[in-house]
Amino acid sequence: MPSGSSGARTVTIPHLGRVEGHGGIFVTVGADQRVEVDMDIHEGSRYYEALLLGKRYDEVQGIITRVCAICSAHHTVAALNAIENALGITETHRTRLLRGLLLLGGTIESHALHVFALALPDFLGHGSVMSMARTHPDEVSFALRLKQLGNRVQELIGGRSVHPINTLIGGFGMLPSWIRLEQLRAELVAAREPLIGMVQLAAGIEIPGWAARPTVFMALRPWEEHYRFRGVSICTSRGDEHALEDYRDVVRELTVDHSHAKHSLLASGETFMVGSLARLKLWGHLLEGPAQEAFNLLIPQGGADNILLNSWAQLVELVHCLERGIELCTELLGMDESGPELLEHEVRAGRGIAAIEVPRGTLFHEYSLDDQGIVVAANIITPTAQNLANAEGDLRHAAEQLLTADSACDDASLKLALSMVARAYDPCISCSVHVLREPGGETRGTAYADRP
Repeated sequence: MPSGSSGARTVTIPHLGRVEGHGGIFVTVGADQRVEVDMDIHEGSRYYEALLLGKRYDEVQGIITRVCAICSAHHTVAALNAIENALGITETHRTRLLRGLLLLGGTIESHALHVFALALPDFLGHGSVMSMARTHPDEVSFALRLKQLGNRVQELIGGRSVHPINTLIGGFGMLPSWIRLEQLRAELVAAREPLIGMVQLAAGIEIPGWAARPTVFMALRPWEEHYRFRGVSICTSRGDEHALEDYRDVVRELTVDHSHAKHSLLASGETFMVGSLARLKLWGHLLEGPAQEAFNLLIPQGGADNILLNSWAQLVELVHCLERGIELCTELLGMDESGPELLEHEVRAGRGIAAIEVPRGTLFHEYSLDDQGIVVAANIITPTAQNLANAEGDLRHAAEQLLTADSACDDASLKLALSMVARAYDPCISCSVHVLREPGGETRGTAYADRP
């Protein structure tokens, strides 16, 4: 057990496993059991906002979608919505449905990967999904098929399963064939029953209480009175509501020395959480049918403040995604099959903001264009960057709870518990790293020393 000269104990996880990207956790426990935690994000910075400057408006989505292979569909739709808002383009009803289906496909693929391959092994006592496959072969096999189904949705709508190419300013280059839409609908229907089986499996697993901590949640108000991933305003569990245009006043970004990703605080200075658990906390009452049943079964408290429940919240959203995907396919099949679905538009100067709910939480895109359609300003705030400060608070709280219960808690147990907390956020580190360093090594922004 490593110790400092003053009796401090350090616990280091140099590489956090089973997450997207590269990060680690550094914990110091003082002689008085006071815990300090840094979640080190040392993935190489992407600088994607700087890369977009000087580019034409119709080049943006092709660049930003490549920030990450997991989140590519979501960055694409957010970028398109923001650019279209800047140009004064209003998407058609069918484009909204198709983009909604694309987002569902990306969410199915991402949630299936995280819930079953990255998070569930911890709860079942396995070190990896490969080990879990020996005791739960049918469940692992279905999880892989479900992830592939999400990829097929993205391929059908976006032109390929990663980094869409069929998505364009004003609509789509091609419409999916009705035959393939019918096939996709049948696949979504077929996945219902085995997914409910996974819900039953999760319902039998006890969630540890040492990670429970009062949390401020934030999510978009859905654009209609149903559970949706696109919204019209920013809401918190405190009852606050803000216009999307005010997102910079709501989410205050800053830099810290130990991370290539920015941290975020509310204007009050508090940390907050975005993601599936936040969405269910605020809008779970809008779920319907099997998704509502799964919510009541897995999170009967209506959204407890325990980050370990975020994986179960993603499982609830998987049920919703299947049900909503079936609805969208049915509505699209009732429309005229002819195309194309692409609006004409004129280039003009403007500023556009878009916000959508993606697998890990609320994603913001903002672009300013000159009268030639050239990007002169860009700002992107990702869910992982918003969650990092809150994650450090959860990690510190979990360590304190475990050490209070057992001051001799060994390093291996502490590392596993902290890894479970970090993994519960399903961090997308590649999307979060875009801190700019000034000459001399200073970070642009203001670091904070007293962590909330």
